[in-house]
Amino acid sequence: MLSKALLRLGASAARHPWRVIAAWLVAATLAVLAAVAFGGRTADSMTAPGLDSQRAAELIERAGTGQEGMTAQVVVTPLDGGATFFDDGARTALTRLRAEVKRLPHVLGTSDPAGALDAGGDTAVRGGLVSADGRIAVVRVQYPDQSRLSAEDLDALVELGDRLRAELPLRIEMGGNLFYAFSDPDGGASELIGLLAAAAILFLAFGSLVAAALPIGMAVFGLTVGVATMTVLAGVTDVPAFAPVLGSMVGLGVGIDYALFVLARHREYLARGLDPREAAGRAVATAGRPVVFAGGTVVVSILGLAVANVPFMTVGGLAVSIVVLIMVLASVTLLPAFLGAAGPRLGRAGRIGRALRAGRLGRRQGAAAGAVPAAGWRRWIGHVSRHPVPYAVGAAALLLTATLPVLGLRVGLPDDGSLPHSRTERRAYDLVAEGFGPGTNGPLVIAADPTGDPGMLDRLVATVAADPGIASVAPTHIDRATGIATLVVFPTTGPQDKATADTIARLRSKVLPTAIGHGPARAHVGGAAASLSDVGRRTSQRLPVFVAAVLAMSFLLLMLVFRSVLVPLKAVLLNLLSIGAAYGIMVAVFQWGWGGALIGLEATVPIVSFIPMFLFAILFGLSMDYEVFLLSRVREEYLRTGDNGTAIVEGVSRTARIITSAALIMVAVFLSFAVAEDPSAKMFGLGLATAIFIDATVVRMVLVPATMTLLGRTNWWLPKWLDRMLPRGPVGTDDTDAESTGGAPRPRLVDR
Repeated sequence: MLSKALLRLGASAARHPWRVIAAWLVAATLAVLAAVAFGGRTADSMTAPGLDSQRAAELIERAGTGQEGMTAQVVVTPLDGGATFFDDGARTALTRLRAEVKRLPHVLGTSDPAGALDAGGDTAVRGGLVSADGRIAVVRVQYPDQSRLSAEDLDALVELGDRLRAELPLRIEMGGNLFYAFSDPDGGASELIGLLAAAAILFLAFGSLVAAALPIGMAVFGLTVGVATMTVLAGVTDVPAFAPVLGSMVGLGVGIDYALFVLARHREYLARGLDPREAAGRAVATAGRPVVFAGGTVVVSILGLAVANVPFMTVGGLAVSIVVLIMVLASVTLLPAFLGAAGPRLGRAGRIGRALRAGRLGRRQGAAAGAVPAAGWRRWIGHVSRHPVPYAVGAAALLLTATLPVLGLRVGLPDDGSLPHSRTERRAYDLVAEGFGPGTNGPLVIAADPTGDPGMLDRLVATVAADPGIASVAPTHIDRATGIATLVVFPTTGPQDKATADTIARLRSKVLPTAIGHGPARAHVGGAAASLSDVGRRTSQRLPVFVAAVLAMSFLLLMLVFRSVLVPLKAVLLNLLSIGAAYGIMVAVFQWGWGGALIGLEATVPIVSFIPMFLFAILFGLSMDYEVFLLSRVREEYLRTGDNGTAIVEGVSRTARIITSAALIMVAVFLSFAVAEDPSAKMFGLGLATAIFIDATVVRMVLVPATMTLLGRTNWWLPKWLDRMLPRGPVGTDDTDAESTGGAPRPRLVDR
């Protein structure tokens, strides 16, 4: 049985702590060495099988035009406010800049705005290289595909820009997907802030520097192994750029949370006079069981992203799942080793902790977190249990109101225009939009195979140029070997505008069919904006299936754990409420701009297309942590006393302090990422922090006791026929712990 296996594992780790710690040190060292030797860089491939944008990419790759590789752009304007590139002086500087860029390693070619001006100003303007007023010019830089590049290529371009700024009378800004691929994620500072905040909360919770340090140490060990493993995975397949940031965010949160649950139980046993090694084994057997189940639920939920059939989401989910699995393993092996090495010191508070305890804050925190239900929590849970209807209705109405903005949710991808002005990519974006129009920042690439219809290309250019959503069309490039043509077109609207998605849909449904007719020729719309629009539409279509699968899986697992029908049903519905409220708040902040300045958001942006599905997977799994931890304690009390009301008050109040501390830690960790520069990191951070805060406060401390009081003994109802069908084994049948039952008979409510 699971509890017995965990008891043996935890006790063994506590008896031989230095062996286990040494094994983890070796594992961390080997993982880091493997990452250095075999690891790869993250690579974003925002495509998926069967999408029209993917078919366009395949045609472009067949043609070998180079447009399937990485790109950058150097945007320049004269420092002299009265000068233009129609003047010889500014044009000479532009010629030198372009020549220097062309000599950089791995550059396949560049556009030549100065040469186009020499051929005639109209040519340069029509080609989108020089603005109509001559003030802004763009040098587009073509690189090979990402597999042949590295961060050194980005560094070389940036260093060249820094040198030329001092030598040329030009303002030089840079952007393009080369920056997106190789810019270092700004998660390092966020991780440090999150760790410091978690350490402070742990110290306040336990009043001991040693007790506060152990969860942090365990999380750092686990995160080191997890991120290194993710890096090795990136050497085998394309791991999306958001995966390390998201993995760090979730890994720190769940790692410290899981350690907190086990450590709190360990201190309870120490307070009862148990030997530290026996206390560690029992803590892993009791608190470790919900940790294993909750961690498994997180992993299964995230792996369920595969139903979207979007490869980068599947791989990203796999990478994050690896980090969570490692944190679970560390919680039941490394942490009890730390507990065994620390000995009885964990049962005592330090000098500062005793001083805090002597004051008001210390009295609230208590001697051993979770050892005795805080009087304040007992009074609160008892109050809610005496007035369940108004609290249940009021809390549900509050969460439903917070969910309403979801009706206006719009998916897309924040572009460089959402970055802070301190970034050169943002300044380049603004210059391009000023000189050429917003759509120039998100060109569409139409790939066409005119086989059997040589006149199709002329019709295609004419019909596309006539569309009201298209501002201009660049000259067509035709590959002589394959006959495949690529047509770069610039919409009238920006990449993240809904009108751009409408233009893409109209090109596919009306414009291209009109130009192609019924012959064998074919054409597809690609480019970054089209790919992201396609991925957003696919994830939106698959989201209901994914949600249904996760809900069904969670319901079944909770039913196995608690041998009840109504407890898992209630848990599923309440989790949906908290996640829906988090979605609504995200829409209000990012799309409507409410409070966006507080997290450094400089402009409203759509919700990143893949984030709703990712957030649902992670949040539903994380919310199960608190659900399992709380309900396991309620069920222990119910099995011990047979009284539902007493079980609710005792179980919830005994876990309230730990759940509150754990939630504060997660919220602190996640909010530290919400102030990152990248809008995607902000969305993940704010969405996770909001949902966890709501789940640990409104849901766990109001809705759970209120609804369980209303349901009474039927909380534990299970039809006899279903009880016979459900498997009995390590999941949910470990009610043999003596301290859980106290030798009392176990009441059951089975429909006979």
